[in-house]
Amino acid sequence: MIRHTPFCTVDIIVPYNHGIVLIQRKNEPFKDHWALPGGFLDSGETLEEAACRELREETTLETIPSHLILIGNYSHPDRDPRGHVISHVYLAQHVSGMLRAQDDAKAIKIFRRVPEKMAFDHRQIIEEFIRKHQIYTYLLSAQEQEQHAG
Repeated sequence: MIRHTPFCTVDIIVPYNHGIVLIQRKNEPFKDHWALPGGFLDSGETLEEAACRELREETTLETIPSHLILIGNYSHPDRDPRGHVISHVYLAQHVSGMLRAQDDAKAIKIFRRVPEKMAFDHRQIIEEFIRKHQIYTYLLSAQEQEQHAG
């Protein structure tokens, strides 16, 4: 039996101006879909360093490891069509800089509602985050807000 070690990624939830920062993917998989900023861990860096680097590379926003809070890990073997990829999702509590899409990001936008065309399992990640952190319920769609309240 051939055994493949899963890849490691980071994704970053960035609340910004009463919304959430999402990037539009430039490349496959999920080209043109919206996603959380993030990417693969490089050899020799911590998960927190990777999150800061990926955030900067895709959005030009800056943060530091002490401003990140681990929200959760997403490890379903089928979450990424490229293979088994485990994502470590962080909340960026404080960011600085100007939003600008670069690197793997075709576009960048602040969403006040979770868009329909989402990459990977990022809709699930955002919705779980919102439900656990009541302050962000304004990001849920109207139908989800009704279900959340009920």
